[in-house]
Amino acid sequence: MAKGSNTQIKEKQTVGQNIAFVILCLLVVAFLYPIIFILINSFKGKFYISKNPFALPNSETFAGVTNYVTGLTKNGFLSAIFWSFFITIISVALILLFTSMTAYYITRVKSKLASGLYYLFTFSMVVPFQMVMFTMTSLADKLHLNTPIGMCFLYLGFGAGLAVFMFSGFVKSIPLEIEEASFMDGCNPLQNYFQVVFPILKPTTITVAILQAMWVWNDYLLPYLVIGLSTKYKTIPVVVQLLVGSNGNKDMGAMMAMLVLAIIPIVIFYLACQKYIIEGVVAGAVKG
Repeated sequence: MAKGSNTQIKEKQTVGQNIAFVILCLLVVAFLYPIIFILINSFKGKFYISKNPFALPNSETFAGVTNYVTGLTKNGFLSAIFWSFFITIISVALILLFTSMTAYYITRVKSKLASGLYYLFTFSMVVPFQMVMFTMTSLADKLHLNTPIGMCFLYLGFGAGLAVFMFSGFVKSIPLEIEEASFMDGCNPLQNYFQVVFPILKPTTITVAILQAMWVWNDYLLPYLVIGLSTKYKTIPVVVQLLVGSNGNKDMGAMMAMLVLAIIPIVIFYLACQKYIIEGVVAGAVKG
């Protein structure tokens, strides 16, 4: 009887694993299909994309790299690549540095002020951007933040909530004995943080970096509202949108090609760091 029941359990487990495998394969196809769709249409003539968007390129519709050349030479896409990299790298660096230190202070200092700050950062995650975008735009103009450097500080403000929340959860799991030992060895608070605490935060740091980099790199609304369309500091999403003509005419071929180029850097970054995501998310969600 025991052997029969064990066999039945194993069979049920096998069936469940097969069903889960099929479901995961379907999800992979569902997530990859939009990327494949864009890639295929980036090599088709712009007049054939709307006519038959789901067909593979053939001798008649294949446009080679014409769409890529057109996209790169229109609306300053090359400069947009530079400004997107600049804003993304600086913004993520500021977020990682300041929010990790803030989370460390909030977690280690037991006071009403620290608790209040923590709840304010947590509350900021649920405030819709649409509620603050008009006042934020006006304030950014008055403070002359409508520059790439100003954009980095705006991203720091908007990205601080999630980053502080995740860092705080991880800091709570770090034993105080490690820090006490460093103080006994003669470390001051800054040395203790950068030489002891911050290296331990590596999983959450990489996770926060990935999440924030994907958000900043792909963001369209904030650069559009703050920097606008008429300056030389346009980012990639803004330049892609400019491929839509004033009369609604769209160069779909160039748009598809530029979307492919825009996806490549963030996909490479994600694949290089993706193994740390689950570890960092779980570590940042420990009970405090």
